[in-house]
Amino acid sequence: MSESRVVLELRGITKQFPGVLANDHIDFDLRHGEVHALLGENGAGKSTLMSILYGLYSQDEGEILINGERVEIDTPKEAIERGIGMVHQHFMLIPVMTVAENIVLASEPSKAGIVLDYASARARVSELAQSFNFAIDPDARIENISVGQQQRVEILKALYRKADILILDEPTAVLTPQEAEELFGILRSLQRDGMSIIFISHKLNEVLQIADRITVLRRGRKIETLPAEGATEEGLARLMVGREVLLRVDKTPAKPAEPLLQVDDLRVLDDREIETVRGVSLDVHAGEIVGIAGVDGNGQTELVEALTGLRPVLDGRFSVDGRDLTHAGTHHILDAGVGHIPEDRQLRGLVLEFTLAENVALHDFDRRPYSRFGWLRLGRIVERARRILHEFDVRGGGPDTLAKSLSGGNQQKVVVAREVANDPRVLIAAQPTRGLDVGAIEFVHRRLVEERDSGRAVLLVSLELDEILSLSDRILVMYEGEVVGEYGPDVTEEELGVAMLGGTREKEAAA
Repeated sequence: MSESRVVLELRGITKQFPGVLANDHIDFDLRHGEVHALLGENGAGKSTLMSILYGLYSQDEGEILINGERVEIDTPKEAIERGIGMVHQHFMLIPVMTVAENIVLASEPSKAGIVLDYASARARVSELAQSFNFAIDPDARIENISVGQQQRVEILKALYRKADILILDEPTAVLTPQEAEELFGILRSLQRDGMSIIFISHKLNEVLQIADRITVLRRGRKIETLPAEGATEEGLARLMVGREVLLRVDKTPAKPAEPLLQVDDLRVLDDREIETVRGVSLDVHAGEIVGIAGVDGNGQTELVEALTGLRPVLDGRFSVDGRDLTHAGTHHILDAGVGHIPEDRQLRGLVLEFTLAENVALHDFDRRPYSRFGWLRLGRIVERARRILHEFDVRGGGPDTLAKSLSGGNQQKVVVAREVANDPRVLIAAQPTRGLDVGAIEFVHRRLVEERDSGRAVLLVSLELDEILSLSDRILVMYEGEVVGEYGPDVTEEELGVAMLGGTREKEAAA
């Protein structure tokens, strides 16, 4: 790898936003056929740097060289023409269009230069997918395929446009462990074919697994570039955060008390009117964290939405602290003492066009001391937001900053901060650390344990098995909408993996 030619150089890249120096004279290079990981905390400048390379932003200073030639990239179209493809953390796909239509969009084959030649488009996409061993239906609508398949569509879009430099921005943030492994297999195949890959991530174990070299950014500056061989998670975390980071959760045994969340034979339909929660019963006691593990798409999302009033209950019931909330709306459920960290921060957690102060006040803006006689007391709302944003180390802006301008990880921290600060009796945390860096994960994990130790009941839903194993006092596994097993915190990852794939049910059937 050390003898491979350099295909891309960024020299002295600097980018300033109002009040934020996002990139401070950063140097970066990429070699032919390598995976070069870009590592850093939320707000460290990773996505900004790659957005400059992809033509979404223009640098204030510095230069870009491709194969030794200085280039100007002012638009994504120019980046694509120079062989650069980018898969964004939040996918840029049109849900109502098919896989094939999304892939060929803006580069469509046509008949007589006028009409879309869909048969040709479909054939090209099928051929491309087969050549890279992608199991995907060109005729499937994006809205009907899994997140992992959507990511493959994004990669195929770049390959269709003949990219030889591929930027992946937090590619595993929305993937299951199984899908992440499949992605790594795809990347190794692309690498063997000579593609050069920039892998933006905060997951240290994955970076060490896939990368050849690693560049660490901290608060807009390049700290170090080092080979992945010989690097450790602890060393990388120290470079990212600037201090020692506790990578394992430190907690005492739980002391569960009375049940606060009780769910009895709950049944819920998904958007297709298919029953995806099929008779789920569970209790979460004060002073414990109950984790729900499972492969994505086995009813966890619908269960959380039902418990938070976002989806109607077909049958069964649930209560909080003895109060039946089965058919209550979201507002009443929150008023009853339920906090909700949603799995999709942009769809369910934030109003992106609102300021951070407005987002922090979403639950209680109409109550004292933030409102009086129907009038908002903006000074108090802003002061509370300033205190909470500081306490949770939200970077990239203050109370008056629009939520959409923050990095994904800092958006997540705003949601966590609001829900924890509201002092709930029951906290439902769905993918609470999705998109967070190691320092922020450490902080959120510590806060969840503190909530438990303060007598809250915490229901944790996560696709990250290590998170489930680290935090949970009891673990439930969901498979095809049912709870198929309950385990203690000493269960192995292998046992959980078998249950997540239906092994427990098969064993019961055989008995």
